[in-house]
Amino acid sequence: MDTSFRAQVFEWRGPAPFYWVLLPVHAADYVRAQAAKATYGWGAIPVLVRIGATEWETSLLPHSGAYALPLRKDVRIKEEIGDGETVAVALTMAPREGRTASGPGPAVQVIEEDR
Repeated sequence: MDTSFRAQVFEWRGPAPFYWVLLPVHAADYVRAQAAKATYGWGAIPVLVRIGATEWETSLLPHSGAYALPLRKDVRIKEEIGDGETVAVALTMAPREGRTASGPGPAVQVIEEDR
C-alpha cells in the first residue's frame, strides 16, 4: 500500500446515510501530489483500500481541501465499524491506465491474515 493512516468514521446524511473517513493532512498531501496521474474527472481519485482483512476499490472525493474516503456498508458490517470509531486504513492510488469512470469496482475481497 502507498500510504496508511488512522482516522475517525463520520456519518453524512443526504438522501441516504453514508459513512466516510477524512484523510489526514499527510495522506491528503500524498494523494494530491499523485492526483493528476489517477483522476478520471470531478476530482475523484480511484484507490485500492484495506481496512482490517477487507480490501476493495473505491474513489476518494475532494472534501474541504482534503479527501474523503467512502466506507461501503458491506465493509462496515464485515469489519464491525460504527460511526465515530477510529479505523486503520491502507490505500494505494490506482492509476487510470485503461480504467473507465463508469464501471463498478470489484466485489469486496476478504484477505486471510494471521490474527
